Amino acid sequence: MSTGIYDVIHRRRDVRGQFTGKPIPEEVLHRILSAAHAAPSVGLSQPWDFVLVRDLDTRRAFHEHVHAERAAFAATLTGDQADRFARIKIDGIAESTLSIVVTYDAERGGPAVLGRHAIADAGLYSVCLAIQNLWLAATAEGIGVGWVSFYREPWLRELLSIPATIRPVAWLCLGPVTHLETVPDLERHGWRRRTPLEQAIHENRW
Repeated sequence: MSTGIYDVIHRRRDVRGQFTGKPIPEEVLHRILSAAHAAPSVGLSQPWDFVLVRDLDTRRAFHEHVHAERAAFAATLTGDQADRFARIKIDGIAESTLSIVVTYDAERGGPAVLGRHAIADAGLYSVCLAIQNLWLAATAEGIGVGWVSFYREPWLRELLSIPATIRPVAWLCLGPVTHLETVPDLERHGWRRRTPLEQAIHENRW
């Protein structure tokens, strides 16, 4: 049994402050995107697209928006929680090499998407599988990935001229890193602790 995939799964981290800014070789980026595109999808709809954001002005504008949203969230916190959040870096937009926005097209493969008639979100789940493939492939290539979630979807849609029928699902920061932390940032800063596997397993019924 090969243990390589298990090693990659457990080494994967949501990267914030370890990006070097060095370029990603095009052949490496192509392998990472090919892995994402190879993800399983409901009805073979492949409802994802990948917007490669290299333009610095666009990334700066997004960075400003993200930090406005960070401030809005911080204003809802008090006491120790506010102190802990103040120490947490939430993005690597400025430090990373490249940003990739992964989107969801609910009309892809329609009107009859095999397997989606009873679970409308199955297409969205498919996009998340593509993101996970991308993340694991990047980790295997020595490329860090950080998922930025402090943004408003309508704002991002306008920034990137994304059609109204397309949903932006993830803004990902990618690039070579100095290292991957052995402990996730939110655990290191005391925001949350990981739940043991045993607490998440149920037999036959909840």
